Amino acid sequence: QEQLVESGGGLVQAGGSLRLSCLASGSIFSTNCMGWFRQAPGKERELVAAMASGGSTLVKDPVKGRFTISRDNAKTTLYLQMNNMKPEDTAMYYCAASPARHSGYMCRSREYNVWGQGTQVTVSS
Repeated sequence: QEQLVESGGGLVQAGGSLRLSCLASGSIFSTNCMGWFRQAPGKERELVAAMASGGSTLVKDPVKGRFTISRDNAKTTLYLQMNNMKPEDTAMYYCAASPARHSGYMCRSREYNVWGQGTQVTVSS
């Protein structure tokens, strides 16, 4: 059974950094897109960054230049490095996975079907 467990959230001041981790079970990296989503109170869940199974990445505009997605296959762990954080980054952050059509396929948000429990990130001004 595929499982995702996030960690690394917390409280940070504006301008600070956090690194989120997502420990994945099974062979999830080899056949799945992996993504980081976030949901702030009263807002819809949004994709922050994603990685195709072949390693190509996508970072959305609100966090481009500040956030980096990466993975360690040996540790079956996905990371989200967040730098120069802003109060508007405050949200629950979720790791997710989606079966990929091929290694270069960047999955669409609606295709993600395995989710972690989330980790809270709060950025104070």
